Amino acid sequence: IIVLLLLTGNLFSSDREFEKIIETKFYKLKVETLLVGLSHPWCLTFLPDRRMFITERMGNLILLDSNFQIQKKISLDALPIYTKGQGGLFDIAIDRKFKENNLVYISFNGSPDNKTWGTELVSAKFLGNELVNIKPLFKMQPKSRSNHHFGGKIILNTQNKLFLTLGDRGEKRQAQILSSHHGSILRLNTDGTIPSDNPLLERSRQESTLLEIYSFGHRNVQGIAIHPETERIWAHEHGPQGGDELNLIEPGKNYGWPVITYGVNYITGTRIGEGTDKQGMEQPTFTWVPSIGTSGMTFVSGQAFPRWKNNLILGGLKNGHLVRIAIRKNRISDYETIFENKFGRIRDVRQGPKGDIYLLTDESNGKLLRLTAID
Repeated sequence: IIVLLLLTGNLFSSDREFEKIIETKFYKLKVETLLVGLSHPWCLTFLPDRRMFITERMGNLILLDSNFQIQKKISLDALPIYTKGQGGLFDIAIDRKFKENNLVYISFNGSPDNKTWGTELVSAKFLGNELVNIKPLFKMQPKSRSNHHFGGKIILNTQNKLFLTLGDRGEKRQAQILSSHHGSILRLNTDGTIPSDNPLLERSRQESTLLEIYSFGHRNVQGIAIHPETERIWAHEHGPQGGDELNLIEPGKNYGWPVITYGVNYITGTRIGEGTDKQGMEQPTFTWVPSIGTSGMTFVSGQAFPRWKNNLILGGLKNGHLVRIAIRKNRISDYETIFENKFGRIRDVRQGPKGDIYLLTDESNGKLLRLTAID
């Protein structure tokens, strides 16, 4: 029996007895392990009834009940998910009017023919614990055979406009080309059409400009969040060797990759592009040198962490970082490493309905963690 359990590997289990206490600048935190046995989980999203979706990169969509027990694995057979390299199933987000329309949005690496692939976006209705009425909203162009830098993060603002992040797919020069989706953040209506006030519409006479592009010159945006008071958009992206960036995202702006960067080429350490600044290209609000492999990100709101109000909490893949960043007048006013190398690669960071902070670890035996303030 013992041998059988070892061989079966990633069995889901609850392990709430496992917890740690973390001392931080403002709080003593309890970190609980709510679930183990996840296979490279990528995102978590709460439903209004406090159930939770978790995506696994291999293409699984898991529904947890309000007690964090597995309720169901939901079929995604209708989606052409292509799992290879960094590609697979990415994010799931719910519509701001979900109680009325039951709409969800799903991003993934799509390939109908296994010849080329790239990030895609669909909508679906979640009815009877199943996804129905699946509708394609977006397909990255051009697709390629690269297995790197897909982006894939989804967020909706208070006007219910949908933002989707994309990576440069390892083809860095395309991040400066407005006829390519590579290295951009998109802004769409929830039916996939282009909003009438998108920033590149003024370039509509240039037939090659893709008008869904909201910002460009990004390398691989792996976190995006909307400030709860100002409603401005913040995002971070992976640099190469060094040079992860936190950026305030402005419509139509060029964030410089690969012309300017604070990172260098892998192995050789040689310079990329023209340096660290150039006229017409945005400077990051903050850079990480060396990189931490920035991942999921959320703004803190509500009453659970009042001394962290409007702070960013973000994860790191490289050394399992969890970081807190306070922002004042669009500048960093405080920075704290909450922990590192304690729980694994932090892939996603979300705030729950009661204000607690939830984390996913990107491991073959991935975990769902919860952080609560006890002091």
